[in-house]
Amino acid sequence: MATLSVFKFNDPAGAGKLLEHVKELSKQQLITLQDAAIVTWPKGKDKPKTQQLANMAGIGALDGAFWGMLFGMLFFVPFLGLAIGAAFGALGGKMADYGIDDEFINKTKAAVVEGTSALFLMTQNAVTDKVLGTLKEFDAEVISSNLSAEQEAALQAAFKAE
Repeated sequence: MATLSVFKFNDPAGAGKLLEHVKELSKQQLITLQDAAIVTWPKGKDKPKTQQLANMAGIGALDGAFWGMLFGMLFFVPFLGLAIGAAFGALGGKMADYGIDDEFINKTKAAVVEGTSALFLMTQNAVTDKVLGTLKEFDAEVISSNLSAEQEAALQAAFKAE
């Protein structure tokens, strides 16, 4: 089963650094990276910039429409007006099929603000003990994932390990 996880960083460059690390873990076959997207929101900008990992053509990779809908729901709906907002509301039901519910949306909206970045990862087949052991060098917060509560706590702890 694929895991969708969102990691928040207190600087605009943090998400890119973790993505590079996950790509290396993928090359070592410690995790399968199906798809990823980054949101960066530099200080002084009105809205965030989004970037999908363009070279993921493997089975299970999400298309741009998925990321576009997700990021539209997260960051742009307040600026679009009622008609488009209603359309996104209808799409929200479809997003719930991926484990993306209102709680996920609200937690992510609240966490990703000016001066931060976020990494959205779609992964599977992680060699958990080896992957978690490599995360302590990154200052990240797990915003949301479709992992079990115990798995998410272990992931959060891996970022806080000394």
